[in-house]
Amino acid sequence: MGAKLKVAGWVALGAVAGALTTMQLQANARSSLTPLPLEEMQQLAAVFGLVKAEYVEPVDEKKLINDAISGMVSGLDPHSQFFDQKSFKEFREGTTGKFVGVGIEIGMEDGLVKIVSPIEGSPAFRAGLKSGDLISKIDDTAVKGLSLDQAVKRMRGEPNTKVSLTIYRKSESRSFPITITREEIRVQSVRSKVVEPGYAWLRVSQFQDRTVEDFARKLEEIYKAEPNLKGLVLDLRNDPGGLLEASVAISAAFLQQGVEVVSTNGQIAESKASFKASPDFYQRRGGSDPLRKLPAALKNVPLVVLVNEGSASASEIVAGALQDHKRAIVMGAQTFGKGSVQTVRQLGPETALKITTARYYTPSGRSIQAKGIVPDVLLDETAEGNVFAALRMREADLEKHLNNGAEEKDAAREKAREEARQKLEADFAKKNEPPKPLPEFGSAEDFPLQQALNQLKGRPVAVSKTAVERKAEAKPGE
Repeated sequence: MGAKLKVAGWVALGAVAGALTTMQLQANARSSLTPLPLEEMQQLAAVFGLVKAEYVEPVDEKKLINDAISGMVSGLDPHSQFFDQKSFKEFREGTTGKFVGVGIEIGMEDGLVKIVSPIEGSPAFRAGLKSGDLISKIDDTAVKGLSLDQAVKRMRGEPNTKVSLTIYRKSESRSFPITITREEIRVQSVRSKVVEPGYAWLRVSQFQDRTVEDFARKLEEIYKAEPNLKGLVLDLRNDPGGLLEASVAISAAFLQQGVEVVSTNGQIAESKASFKASPDFYQRRGGSDPLRKLPAALKNVPLVVLVNEGSASASEIVAGALQDHKRAIVMGAQTFGKGSVQTVRQLGPETALKITTARYYTPSGRSIQAKGIVPDVLLDETAEGNVFAALRMREADLEKHLNNGAEEKDAAREKAREEARQKLEADFAKKNEPPKPLPEFGSAEDFPLQQALNQLKGRPVAVSKTAVERKAEAKPGE
Protein backbone atom coordinates (compact mmCIF):
# COMPACT_ATOMS: atom_id res chain seq x y z
CA MET A 1 0.00 0.00 0.00
CA GLY A 2 2.88 2.39 0.82
CA ALA A 3 4.40 2.03 -2.63
CA LYS A 4 1.00 2.48 -4.26
CA LEU A 5 0.32 5.71 -2.37
CA LYS A 6 3.73 7.18 -3.12
CA VAL A 7 3.51 6.39 -6.83
CA ALA A 8 -0.04 7.75 -7.01
CA GLY A 9 0.96 10.91 -5.18
CA TRP A 10 3.93 11.56 -7.46
CA VAL A 11 1.91 11.00 -10.60
CA ALA A 12 -0.84 13.32 -9.34
CA LEU A 13 1.56 16.23 -9.80
CA GLY A 14 1.35 15.72 -13.54
CA ALA A 15 -2.31 14.81 -13.64
CA VAL A 16 -3.99 18.09 -12.78
CA ALA A 17 -4.44 19.18 -16.37
CA GLY A 18 -8.01 20.03 -17.16
CA ALA A 19 -8.66 21.23 -13.63
CA LEU A 20 -8.82 24.81 -14.84
CA THR A 21 -11.33 25.74 -17.50
CA THR A 22 -11.68 27.91 -20.51
CA MET A 23 -14.16 30.53 -19.37
CA GLN A 24 -16.03 33.69 -20.13
CA LEU A 25 -16.98 35.71 -17.04
CA GLN A 26 -20.56 36.91 -16.83
CA ALA A 27 -21.61 39.36 -14.11
CA ASN A 28 -25.10 38.17 -13.24
CA ALA A 29 -27.14 34.99 -13.28
CA ARG A 30 -30.09 34.99 -15.65
CA SER A 31 -33.59 33.84 -14.74
CA SER A 32 -34.88 30.62 -16.19
CA LEU A 33 -37.51 31.10 -18.86
CA THR A 34 -39.01 27.67 -18.25
CA PRO A 35 -41.43 27.01 -15.35
CA LEU A 36 -40.03 25.10 -12.37
CA PRO A 37 -41.20 21.47 -11.94
CA LEU A 38 -43.59 22.04 -9.02
CA GLU A 39 -43.83 18.44 -7.78
CA GLU A 40 -40.05 17.95 -7.68
CA MET A 41 -39.50 21.31 -5.97
CA GLN A 42 -42.06 20.33 -3.33
CA GLN A 43 -40.16 17.07 -2.85
CA LEU A 44 -36.89 18.97 -2.42
CA ALA A 45 -38.52 21.24 0.17
CA ALA A 46 -39.92 18.19 1.98
CA VAL A 47 -36.48 16.54 2.17
CA PHE A 48 -34.96 19.78 3.44
CA GLY A 49 -37.63 19.98 6.15
CA LEU A 50 -37.14 16.34 7.21
CA VAL A 51 -33.37 16.66 7.43
CA LYS A 52 -33.69 19.91 9.36
CA ALA A 53 -36.24 18.43 11.80
CA GLU A 54 -35.16 14.80 12.22
CA TYR A 55 -31.41 14.43 11.54
CA VAL A 56 -29.47 13.02 14.49
CA GLU A 57 -27.89 16.42 15.25
CA PRO A 58 -28.61 20.03 14.22
CA VAL A 59 -27.55 20.95 10.69
CA ASP A 60 -26.70 24.31 9.22
CA GLU A 61 -29.40 25.46 6.78
CA LYS A 62 -26.98 27.37 4.56
CA LYS A 63 -24.71 24.33 4.27
CA LEU A 64 -27.67 22.13 3.34
CA ILE A 65 -28.66 24.48 0.52
CA ASN A 66 -25.08 24.79 -0.74
CA ASP A 67 -24.65 21.01 -0.68
CA ALA A 68 -27.91 20.57 -2.62
CA ILE A 69 -26.75 23.04 -5.29
CA SER A 70 -23.30 21.40 -5.46
CA GLY A 71 -24.88 17.98 -5.93
CA MET A 72 -27.15 19.25 -8.70
CA VAL A 73 -24.26 20.78 -10.62
CA SER A 74 -21.66 18.06 -10.04
CA GLY A 75 -24.02 15.55 -11.64
CA LEU A 76 -23.74 17.34 -15.00
CA ASP A 77 -20.08 16.93 -16.01
CA PRO A 78 -16.60 17.14 -14.43
CA HIS A 79 -16.17 20.87 -15.06
CA SER A 80 -19.46 22.41 -13.91
CA GLN A 81 -19.21 23.59 -10.30
CA PHE A 82 -20.93 25.67 -7.62
CA PHE A 83 -18.54 28.10 -5.94
CA ASP A 84 -19.12 28.97 -2.30
CA GLN A 85 -17.24 31.91 -0.77
CA LYS A 86 -13.95 30.03 -0.26
CA SER A 87 -13.85 28.17 -3.59
CA PHE A 88 -14.86 31.29 -5.54
CA LYS A 89 -11.95 33.21 -3.98
CA GLU A 90 -9.54 30.39 -4.94
CA PHE A 91 -10.96 30.28 -8.48
CA ARG A 92 -10.48 34.01 -8.97
CA GLU A 93 -6.91 33.73 -7.69
CA GLY A 94 -6.28 31.02 -10.28
CA THR A 95 -7.47 33.13 -13.20
CA THR A 96 -5.91 36.42 -12.11
CA GLY A 97 -2.59 34.78 -11.32
CA LYS A 98 -2.43 36.61 -7.99
CA PHE A 99 -2.25 35.12 -4.48
CA VAL A 100 -0.69 35.85 -1.10
CA GLY A 101 2.30 33.68 -0.29
CA VAL A 102 6.10 33.44 -0.44
CA GLY A 103 6.49 33.23 -4.24
CA ILE A 104 7.81 29.84 -5.34
CA GLU A 105 6.93 27.32 -8.04
CA ILE A 106 7.03 23.90 -6.40
CA GLY A 107 6.93 20.15 -6.95
CA MET A 108 7.58 17.10 -4.76
CA GLU A 109 10.74 15.05 -4.33
CA ASP A 110 11.35 12.27 -1.79
CA GLY A 111 8.22 13.35 0.09
CA LEU A 112 9.49 16.93 0.49
CA VAL A 113 8.44 20.12 -1.27
CA LYS A 114 10.98 20.93 -3.97
CA ILE A 115 11.47 24.53 -5.12
CA VAL A 116 11.33 24.39 -8.92
CA SER A 117 11.90 28.11 -9.20
CA PRO A 118 11.52 31.19 -6.98
CA ILE A 119 9.34 33.80 -8.69
CA GLU A 120 11.48 36.77 -9.62
CA GLY A 121 11.09 39.68 -7.19
CA SER A 122 9.10 37.61 -4.65
CA PRO A 123 9.92 37.33 -0.90
CA ALA A 124 11.40 33.87 -1.54
CA PHE A 125 13.58 35.26 -4.34
CA ARG A 126 14.83 38.12 -2.14
CA ALA A 127 15.50 35.66 0.71
CA GLY A 128 17.91 33.75 -1.53
CA LEU A 129 15.98 30.51 -2.00
CA LYS A 130 17.20 28.56 -5.03
CA SER A 131 15.91 26.06 -7.57
CA GLY A 132 16.42 22.56 -6.15
CA ASP A 133 16.08 23.59 -2.50
CA LEU A 134 13.89 21.21 -0.48
CA ILE A 135 11.41 22.35 2.19
CA SER A 136 11.27 19.88 5.09
CA LYS A 137 9.16 21.91 7.57
CA ILE A 138 6.55 24.68 7.29
CA ASP A 139 6.36 26.44 10.66
CA ASP A 140 6.23 23.50 13.10
CA THR A 141 4.72 21.00 10.64
CA ALA A 142 6.88 18.37 8.93
CA VAL A 143 6.29 18.28 5.17
CA LYS A 144 6.63 14.47 4.99
CA GLY A 145 3.10 13.11 4.78
CA LEU A 146 1.55 16.31 3.42
CA SER A 147 0.10 16.47 -0.07
CA LEU A 148 1.32 19.23 -2.38
CA ASP A 149 -2.02 21.04 -1.96
CA GLN A 150 -1.77 20.87 1.84
CA ALA A 151 1.76 22.28 1.72
CA VAL A 152 0.64 25.12 -0.55
CA LYS A 153 -2.21 26.07 1.80
CA ARG A 154 0.18 26.21 4.78
CA MET A 155 2.54 28.56 2.93
CA ARG A 156 -0.24 30.90 1.80
CA GLY A 157 -1.97 33.29 4.17
CA GLU A 158 -2.68 36.95 4.82
CA PRO A 159 -0.40 39.78 3.63
CA ASN A 160 2.40 40.81 6.03
CA THR A 161 2.17 37.60 8.10
CA LYS A 162 5.25 35.43 8.57
CA VAL A 163 5.93 31.79 7.75
CA SER A 164 9.00 29.83 8.85
CA LEU A 165 10.51 27.28 6.44
CA THR A 166 13.23 24.72 7.08
CA ILE A 167 15.33 24.39 3.92
CA TYR A 168 17.64 21.55 2.90
CA ARG A 169 20.12 22.64 0.23
CA LYS A 170 21.59 19.58 -1.47
CA SER A 171 24.45 21.43 -3.13
CA GLU A 172 25.76 22.51 0.29
CA SER A 173 24.61 19.44 2.27
CA ARG A 174 23.03 21.58 4.98
CA SER A 175 19.69 22.51 6.48
CA PHE A 176 18.78 25.98 7.71
CA PRO A 177 15.67 27.84 8.90
CA ILE A 178 14.36 30.96 7.17
CA THR A 179 11.44 33.25 8.01
CA ILE A 180 9.61 34.95 5.13
CA THR A 181 6.91 37.63 5.22
CA ARG A 182 4.02 36.82 2.89
CA GLU A 183 3.12 39.25 0.09
CA GLU A 184 0.74 39.36 -2.84
CA ILE A 185 2.41 37.36 -5.61
CA ARG A 186 1.78 37.62 -9.32
CA VAL A 187 2.36 34.26 -10.97
CA GLN A 188 4.60 34.29 -14.02
CA SER A 189 2.65 32.19 -16.51
CA VAL A 190 5.18 32.79 -19.32
CA ARG A 191 8.88 31.91 -19.33
CA SER A 192 11.39 32.11 -22.16
CA LYS A 193 15.03 31.88 -23.11
CA VAL A 194 17.26 31.76 -26.15
CA VAL A 195 18.45 28.15 -25.98
CA GLU A 196 21.17 28.57 -28.61
CA PRO A 197 22.00 31.10 -31.33
CA GLY A 198 18.95 31.57 -33.58
CA TYR A 199 16.56 29.39 -31.55
CA ALA A 200 14.32 30.24 -28.60
CA TRP A 201 11.96 28.46 -26.18
CA LEU A 202 8.80 30.12 -24.85
CA ARG A 203 6.64 28.37 -22.28
CA VAL A 204 3.05 29.23 -21.35
CA SER A 205 2.11 27.36 -18.18
CA GLN A 206 -1.44 28.74 -17.84
CA PHE A 207 -3.75 31.25 -19.56
CA GLN A 208 -4.42 33.99 -17.01
CA ASP A 209 -5.34 37.68 -16.95
CA ARG A 210 -1.77 38.87 -17.51
CA THR A 211 -0.61 36.03 -19.78
CA VAL A 212 -0.97 37.91 -23.09
CA GLU A 213 0.96 40.95 -21.82
CA ASP A 214 3.68 38.70 -20.35
CA PHE A 215 3.80 36.69 -23.59
CA ALA A 216 4.31 39.84 -25.68
CA ARG A 217 7.00 41.12 -23.31
CA LYS A 218 8.92 37.82 -23.42
CA LEU A 219 8.78 37.75 -27.23
CA GLU A 220 10.12 41.30 -27.35
CA GLU A 221 13.00 40.18 -25.09
CA ILE A 222 13.70 37.20 -27.37
CA TYR A 223 13.86 39.36 -30.48
CA LYS A 224 16.03 41.92 -28.72
CA ALA A 225 18.53 39.19 -27.84
CA GLU A 226 18.16 37.35 -31.17
CA PRO A 227 16.92 39.69 -33.95
CA ASN A 228 17.39 37.02 -36.65
CA LEU A 229 15.35 34.29 -35.01
CA LYS A 230 15.47 31.07 -37.05
CA GLY A 231 12.99 29.03 -35.02
CA LEU A 232 10.76 29.12 -31.93
CA VAL A 233 9.44 26.35 -29.65
CA LEU A 234 6.08 27.23 -28.03
CA ASP A 235 5.85 24.91 -25.02
CA LEU A 236 2.29 24.14 -23.84
CA ARG A 237 3.05 20.91 -21.95
CA ASN A 238 1.05 20.51 -18.72
CA ASP A 239 -0.78 23.79 -19.44
CA PRO A 240 -4.27 23.15 -18.00
CA GLY A 241 -5.93 26.06 -19.82
CA GLY A 242 -7.59 29.19 -18.47
CA LEU A 243 -9.05 32.18 -20.27
CA LEU A 244 -10.46 31.78 -23.77
CA GLU A 245 -9.50 35.31 -24.82
CA ALA A 246 -5.86 34.68 -23.88
CA SER A 247 -5.72 31.56 -26.08
CA VAL A 248 -7.20 33.54 -29.00
CA ALA A 249 -4.58 36.29 -28.54
CA ILE A 250 -1.61 33.92 -28.43
CA SER A 251 -2.88 32.11 -31.53
CA ALA A 252 -3.34 35.49 -33.25
CA ALA A 253 0.30 36.40 -32.60
CA PHE A 254 1.36 33.72 -35.08
CA LEU A 255 -1.59 33.67 -37.52
CA GLN A 256 -2.58 36.01 -40.32
CA GLN A 257 -5.08 38.73 -39.42
CA GLY A 258 -8.73 37.67 -39.45
CA VAL A 259 -8.45 33.88 -39.78
CA GLU A 260 -10.59 31.78 -37.43
CA VAL A 261 -8.96 30.56 -34.23
CA VAL A 262 -11.85 28.65 -32.65
CA SER A 263 -15.63 28.43 -32.80
CA THR A 264 -18.12 27.47 -30.10
CA ASN A 265 -21.61 26.01 -30.20
CA GLY A 266 -24.14 25.37 -27.46
CA GLN A 267 -27.80 25.71 -26.49
CA ILE A 268 -27.99 29.48 -25.92
CA ALA A 269 -27.44 32.13 -28.60
CA GLU A 270 -24.32 33.66 -27.02
CA SER A 271 -22.57 30.27 -27.05
CA LYS A 272 -22.69 30.17 -30.88
CA ALA A 273 -19.65 32.21 -31.82
CA SER A 274 -16.52 32.38 -33.95
CA PHE A 275 -13.31 33.87 -32.57
CA LYS A 276 -10.82 35.26 -35.07
CA ALA A 277 -7.19 36.39 -35.06
CA SER A 278 -8.08 40.04 -34.54
CA PRO A 279 -7.78 42.44 -31.57
CA ASP A 280 -11.60 42.70 -31.50
CA PHE A 281 -11.71 39.18 -30.08
CA TYR A 282 -9.11 39.47 -27.31
CA GLN A 283 -8.50 43.16 -26.59
CA ARG A 284 -9.82 44.44 -23.27
CA ARG A 285 -12.49 47.12 -23.50
CA GLY A 286 -10.83 50.52 -23.52
CA GLY A 287 -7.36 48.97 -23.71
CA SER A 288 -4.82 48.79 -26.51
CA ASP A 289 -3.74 45.70 -28.47
CA PRO A 290 -1.08 43.96 -26.30
CA LEU A 291 0.40 42.37 -29.46
CA ARG A 292 0.78 45.62 -31.40
CA LYS A 293 4.57 45.92 -30.89
CA LEU A 294 5.47 42.37 -31.90
CA PRO A 295 7.76 42.12 -34.94
CA ALA A 296 6.14 41.24 -38.27
CA ALA A 297 8.65 38.38 -38.65
CA LEU A 298 6.79 36.46 -35.93
CA LYS A 299 4.02 35.63 -38.44
CA ASN A 300 6.49 33.52 -40.45
CA VAL A 301 9.15 32.28 -38.04
CA PRO A 302 9.40 28.44 -38.12
CA LEU A 303 7.36 27.22 -35.16
CA VAL A 304 7.04 23.98 -33.17
CA VAL A 305 4.33 23.56 -30.51
CA LEU A 306 5.10 21.05 -27.74
CA VAL A 307 2.12 19.37 -26.04
CA ASN A 308 1.49 16.36 -23.82
CA GLU A 309 -1.35 14.60 -21.98
CA GLY A 310 -1.51 17.52 -19.53
CA SER A 311 -2.18 20.13 -22.24
CA ALA A 312 -5.86 20.97 -21.90
CA SER A 313 -8.60 23.41 -22.82
CA ALA A 314 -7.13 26.79 -23.87
CA SER A 315 -3.76 25.21 -24.71
CA GLU A 316 -5.56 22.76 -27.00
CA ILE A 317 -7.28 25.70 -28.74
CA VAL A 318 -3.87 27.21 -29.55
CA ALA A 319 -2.36 23.90 -30.70
CA GLY A 320 -5.43 23.07 -32.81
CA ALA A 321 -5.56 26.50 -34.48
CA LEU A 322 -1.86 26.53 -35.37
CA GLN A 323 -2.07 22.94 -36.61
CA ASP A 324 -5.18 23.47 -38.75
CA HIS A 325 -3.72 26.58 -40.38
CA LYS A 326 -0.44 24.67 -40.95
CA ARG A 327 1.36 27.43 -39.11
CA ALA A 328 3.23 25.08 -36.76
CA ILE A 329 4.36 21.49 -36.36
CA VAL A 330 2.71 20.05 -33.24
CA MET A 331 4.96 17.57 -31.42
CA GLY A 332 4.67 15.51 -28.25
CA ALA A 333 1.79 13.38 -26.92
CA GLN A 334 -1.94 13.43 -27.60
CA THR A 335 -3.53 16.11 -25.43
CA PHE A 336 -6.05 15.92 -22.58
CA GLY A 337 -9.21 16.36 -24.66
CA LYS A 338 -11.17 19.08 -22.84
CA GLY A 339 -13.23 20.56 -25.66
CA SER A 340 -15.89 22.38 -23.64
CA VAL A 341 -16.42 26.01 -22.62
CA GLN A 342 -17.46 27.01 -19.10
CA THR A 343 -19.24 30.26 -18.29
CA VAL A 344 -19.01 31.72 -14.79
CA ARG A 345 -22.24 33.38 -13.66
CA GLN A 346 -22.08 35.27 -10.39
CA LEU A 347 -24.99 34.43 -8.07
CA GLY A 348 -24.11 36.90 -5.32
CA PRO A 349 -21.16 38.95 -4.08
CA GLU A 350 -19.21 35.84 -3.05
CA THR A 351 -20.84 32.90 -4.82
CA ALA A 352 -21.02 31.81 -8.45
CA LEU A 353 -21.91 28.99 -10.81
CA LYS A 354 -19.42 27.64 -13.34
CA ILE A 355 -21.45 25.80 -15.96
CA THR A 356 -20.59 24.15 -19.26
CA THR A 357 -22.31 26.16 -22.00
CA ALA A 358 -20.66 25.07 -25.27
CA ARG A 359 -18.31 22.77 -27.11
CA TYR A 360 -15.48 24.37 -29.03
CA TYR A 361 -14.21 23.43 -32.48
CA THR A 362 -10.87 23.97 -34.22
CA PRO A 363 -10.86 25.98 -37.50
CA SER A 364 -11.31 22.81 -39.57
CA GLY A 365 -14.42 21.92 -37.54
CA ARG A 366 -12.84 19.29 -35.26
CA SER A 367 -14.27 18.75 -31.79
CA ILE A 368 -11.44 17.50 -29.60
CA GLN A 369 -13.77 16.67 -26.68
CA ALA A 370 -12.64 13.40 -25.04
CA LYS A 371 -10.04 12.90 -27.79
CA GLY A 372 -7.56 15.76 -27.79
CA ILE A 373 -5.15 17.13 -30.37
CA VAL A 374 -3.10 14.45 -32.12
CA PRO A 375 0.45 15.75 -32.69
CA ASP A 376 1.96 15.76 -36.17
CA VAL A 377 4.99 14.04 -34.59
CA LEU A 378 4.55 11.74 -31.58
CA LEU A 379 7.40 11.92 -29.02
CA ASP A 380 8.31 10.06 -25.84
CA GLU A 381 8.94 11.88 -22.55
CA THR A 382 12.55 10.73 -22.34
CA ALA A 383 15.15 9.04 -24.54
CA GLU A 384 14.35 5.82 -22.64
CA GLY A 385 10.63 6.06 -23.43
CA ASN A 386 7.48 7.10 -21.55
CA VAL A 387 7.62 6.79 -17.77
CA PHE A 388 4.39 8.36 -16.53
CA ALA A 389 2.36 8.95 -19.72
CA ALA A 390 0.13 5.88 -19.36
CA LEU A 391 -0.77 6.83 -15.80
CA ARG A 392 -2.07 10.28 -16.53
CA MET A 393 -5.80 10.89 -16.51
CA ARG A 394 -7.45 12.46 -19.55
CA GLU A 395 -10.89 13.92 -20.18
CA ALA A 396 -12.19 10.56 -21.47
CA ASP A 397 -11.27 8.98 -18.10
CA LEU A 398 -13.39 11.42 -16.07
CA GLU A 399 -16.83 10.39 -14.87
CA LYS A 400 -19.75 12.08 -16.67
CA HIS A 401 -17.52 13.69 -19.32
CA LEU A 402 -19.27 15.09 -22.38
CA ASN A 403 -19.00 12.82 -25.37
CA ASN A 404 -20.48 12.14 -28.75
CA GLY A 405 -22.99 9.53 -27.72
CA ALA A 406 -20.80 6.67 -26.48
CA GLU A 407 -20.66 5.96 -22.76
CA GLU A 408 -18.26 3.01 -22.87
CA LYS A 409 -14.94 3.66 -21.19
CA ASP A 410 -11.74 2.86 -23.07
CA ALA A 411 -11.04 -0.54 -21.50
CA ALA A 412 -7.66 -0.86 -23.22
CA ARG A 413 -6.53 2.49 -21.79
CA GLU A 414 -7.70 1.59 -18.30
CA LYS A 415 -5.82 -1.71 -18.55
CA ALA A 416 -2.65 -0.01 -19.81
CA ARG A 417 -2.79 2.55 -17.01
CA GLU A 418 -3.24 -0.16 -14.37
CA GLU A 419 -0.34 -2.19 -15.80
CA ALA A 420 1.90 0.89 -15.86
CA ARG A 421 0.98 1.70 -12.26
CA GLN A 422 1.75 -1.85 -11.12
CA LYS A 423 5.12 -1.77 -12.89
CA LEU A 424 6.09 1.51 -11.24
CA GLU A 425 5.03 0.17 -7.84
CA ALA A 426 7.07 -3.01 -8.38
CA ASP A 427 10.13 -0.98 -9.37
CA PHE A 428 9.62 1.25 -6.35
CA ALA A 429 9.39 -1.74 -3.99
CA LYS A 430 12.48 -3.37 -5.53
CA LYS A 431 14.71 -0.28 -5.39
CA ASN A 432 13.00 1.34 -2.39
CA GLU A 433 13.11 4.69 -4.17
CA PRO A 434 10.54 6.60 -6.22
CA PRO A 435 10.75 6.85 -10.01
CA LYS A 436 13.28 9.39 -11.22
CA PRO A 437 11.48 12.72 -11.83
CA LEU A 438 11.30 13.99 -15.38
CA PRO A 439 13.81 16.72 -16.29
CA GLU A 440 12.65 20.30 -15.86
CA PHE A 441 10.97 21.76 -18.95
CA GLY A 442 13.40 23.96 -20.86
CA SER A 443 16.53 22.33 -19.40
CA ALA A 444 19.36 20.80 -21.41
CA GLU A 445 18.03 17.34 -20.40
CA ASP A 446 14.53 18.07 -21.78
CA PHE A 447 14.25 15.34 -24.44
CA PRO A 448 11.10 16.60 -26.26
CA LEU A 449 12.60 20.10 -26.44
CA GLN A 450 15.76 18.72 -28.05
CA GLN A 451 13.62 16.89 -30.64
CA ALA A 452 11.70 20.11 -31.35
CA LEU A 453 15.00 21.89 -31.99
CA ASN A 454 16.05 19.05 -34.30
CA GLN A 455 12.79 19.52 -36.22
CA LEU A 456 13.44 23.26 -36.61
CA LYS A 457 16.99 22.60 -37.83
CA GLY A 458 15.98 19.90 -40.29
CA ARG A 459 17.83 17.20 -38.33
CA PRO A 460 16.53 13.65 -37.60
CA VAL A 461 13.87 13.46 -34.89
CA ALA A 462 13.58 10.51 -32.48
CA VAL A 463 9.91 9.72 -33.11
CA SER A 464 8.12 7.56 -30.52
CA LYS A 465 8.04 3.88 -31.43
CA THR A 466 5.27 3.03 -28.96
CA ALA A 467 2.79 5.95 -28.87
CA VAL A 468 -0.40 5.42 -30.88
CA GLU A 469 -3.32 7.74 -31.59
CA ARG A 470 -6.39 7.44 -29.38
CA LYS A 471 -9.46 7.30 -31.58
CA ALA A 472 -12.44 9.57 -31.10
CA GLU A 473 -15.51 8.18 -29.36
CA ALA A 474 -18.28 6.87 -31.54
CA LYS A 475 -20.95 9.30 -32.71
CA PRO A 476 -24.65 8.54 -32.25
CA GLY A 477 -25.74 5.78 -34.59
CA GLU A 478 -22.24 4.41 -35.12
